[in-house]
Amino acid sequence: MALLHRAELRPSKIELVTGWAPNQRWFEASAGAELTSVASFRFDDPEGEVGIETLLVRAGDGPVMQVPLTYRGAPLEGADAWLLGTMQHSVLGQRWAYDGAGDPAYLTAVATAALTGGRQADQYVDVDGELVFREPTAVVVGSGTSGTAVPRPASAGAVSMRNEQGSTVVAAGDLRLVIVRTLGTGGPAAALHRDVPTAVLTGTWSGQVEPHQLVIVLAP
Repeated sequence: MALLHRAELRPSKIELVTGWAPNQRWFEASAGAELTSVASFRFDDPEGEVGIETLLVRAGDGPVMQVPLTYRGAPLEGADAWLLGTMQHSVLGQRWAYDGAGDPAYLTAVATAALTGGRQADQYVDVDGELVFREPTAVVVGSGTSGTAVPRPASAGAVSMRNEQGSTVVAAGDLRLVIVRTLGTGGPAAALHRDVPTAVLTGTWSGQVEPHQLVIVLAP
């Protein structure tokens, strides 16, 4: 379960991503196009310390793009390269926002969902002490089987990534995966022509009724 607060964020998530995403090699948009939110989903952090959220966004009439983020109450050691910036949360205080592809918390969560046949976390909003269920805007599911072992990722400082064909290929210790960044533009990264996928996370959202590959876990 993901617990959300009715809170104000400065800057907003979209504002933070707008200042970061256009500088990434996988970003696709026409010049000056405004970034808008399409859908989102979350995973649980077993420790209850890290917010793990994936934003699906679009710039103008460009393709939907996948931006996994983590939100932390303190800087993550060794992860300066993956930092988008900080936000002021009116309930939780200052939050450090990271590209999930470089954060072991996200990598563990998404690999667990893919390998064990998991799904996104149910979201509840705290409204004056009452937990109110929030209907999901995206539904994701893993292709794996319950009980499958999940490799442990390396620390943030030991994560490496490369971009190819609109995807980010991540190596983190024994965990290797492909995050499909630009969706519906020709399929996952070329790495899949060389490597063996062991599980896939797929998702649907408004306007995307057929499951779309979001993350592919590769054999170690």
